[in-house]
Amino acid sequence: MWFLVFICMLSVVGGVPINATQEDTSHATDNVTTMSDVQKQGSVIPLNGTQNVTHHATGVLVSMLEPQRSSSETLEELEDDLIVQEGDILIPEDRNAVESLWLDATVPYTISQDLTHRAFEIQAAFKMISDVTCIRFTPHTTELNYIKFRSGKGCASYVGCVGGAQSVYYASSCSVGNVCHELIHVLGLHHEHNRWDRDHYIYVKWSNIMPGKRNNFVVKRGDTQNLPYDLNSIMHYGEYYFSQDGSPTLLSKRRGVQMGQRSHLSELDVLRLNSLYHCGTD
Repeated sequence: MWFLVFICMLSVVGGVPINATQEDTSHATDNVTTMSDVQKQGSVIPLNGTQNVTHHATGVLVSMLEPQRSSSETLEELEDDLIVQEGDILIPEDRNAVESLWLDATVPYTISQDLTHRAFEIQAAFKMISDVTCIRFTPHTTELNYIKFRSGKGCASYVGCVGGAQSVYYASSCSVGNVCHELIHVLGLHHEHNRWDRDHYIYVKWSNIMPGKRNNFVVKRGDTQNLPYDLNSIMHYGEYYFSQDGSPTLLSKRRGVQMGQRSHLSELDVLRLNSLYHCGTD
């Protein structure tokens, strides 16, 4: 898993704002909901039951993705005007735009009005991260850079702070764990299976991968933070992602290891985020 090295200034946009659609260019908060608007609506977190079982982790109820051929993160296409790579990573229209960390480990957010009924699931995903790191998610006020939860055909996000109002797509099929996975992309981390050292730990079954999707499995050079490869990472692909015939696309070299869990942050996920945002170093 590799990460980004610049700091995203919340008071100044460090590059051209990323606009996935014309709607993303707006910094207004019309027809959006922040968590403060819904905190009094109840305490039960509704979970999406599709292809999931429930599991307790970090003090909240989350859902665990069963091994499957595809998921809400393996998108053929998210929207007609958006480019997607690796199934759930959005590509900025301006490829030279700044990709960076969030200032003061704080991510402002809004929630579209049509997702108000799922606000507690989003809050649960925030809690999975904030319970074990110094990272905080705060309702958007006047910040230039923030994330905007929107309805979509799947779960998808940009990697790091890319500037302006950046979308996080949240479909009906997405679980709390899927949202947590996307938030970790937002924070700057890529998929674990793309690490340069992954071939020591997994086999990639190239012949089983869907046509046109092999690029999702190529090695990417980057900083691993001197932390071990993590088969249990919430950022790792599952065994059957992008399978063309139901056969595994990834196999662990360690027997009995199930990859692709979306129930919790692993110990190494926690270490990576805390290291990336210098938690506990002040």
